[in-house]
Amino acid sequence: MAQLHQLSYGAGVPDEIHSRPDITAALARGVTRMLVDHGLATLLEVPLANGRRADVMGLTQQGEIWIVETKSCLEDYAVDLKWPDYLEYCERFFFAVTEDFPRELIPEEVGLIVADGFGGAILRDAPTRPLNAARRKAVTLAFARLAALRLAYSS
Repeated sequence: MAQLHQLSYGAGVPDEIHSRPDITAALARGVTRMLVDHGLATLLEVPLANGRRADVMGLTQQGEIWIVETKSCLEDYAVDLKWPDYLEYCERFFFAVTEDFPRELIPEEVGLIVADGFGGAILRDAPTRPLNAARRKAVTLAFARLAALRLAYSS
């Protein structure tokens, strides 16, 4: 597992002086690095057909789809009632949190990642929920098109 480093805002510093978008960006960066280290292709902020947006989506070499929802703080997690809406678009679903997040609050039926701006570690693997072939094809095609469009507009 990846060695965890402290988030850029540092331990013991009150969260209120740091923006949650900065913490969310650091989490997404660390999760992305960790997933790439595990052999997944990744995209950030992937729109889903149900109107939701996955924070991080990964695609394994075998075509398995992972979604990781980042939670920058307890308040961010407490107000999130939409996470079950992601389950029908992935084989594995994880929450990614900071090292000081109260991990016991994360439901047992999903995976758990602890991350910072440098990397992350899977503390609890997500159970596999197979997608039907049509949904898998649609999500994979949407992933590929989004990646190609982002690449085309980044030059």
